[in-house]
Amino acid sequence: MYFELQYESVLLALLFMITAYAVGIKKQLWLLRGFQQSRIRDKEKLAETAGYFFLNSGFFLLLNGLVHIPYQETFTPPAILAYGVCTIIYVQKTLVD
Repeated sequence: MYFELQYESVLLALLFMITAYAVGIKKQLWLLRGFQQSRIRDKEKLAETAGYFFLNSGFFLLLNGLVHIPYQETFTPPAILAYGVCTIIYVQKTLVD
């Protein structure tokens, strides 16, 4: 394990964190694609859940861009994808009519 700056991961992490701010704090739900706004029961909870997803993914990508761990490039994308799928399933089961 050693420190190495990967610009792509850091820039993607910043993009995720900006999206987390826009969705979680500013409630810009139009950034979330695939949800019919009329079917959502609690839009505040949706904004909070999606904001946490983007924030956690951004921190994970930032850590990935700063610290080099062997084989992390094969672990990071599937981990974020699995976290996203779990978040979508949670939203579909609890927040959509």
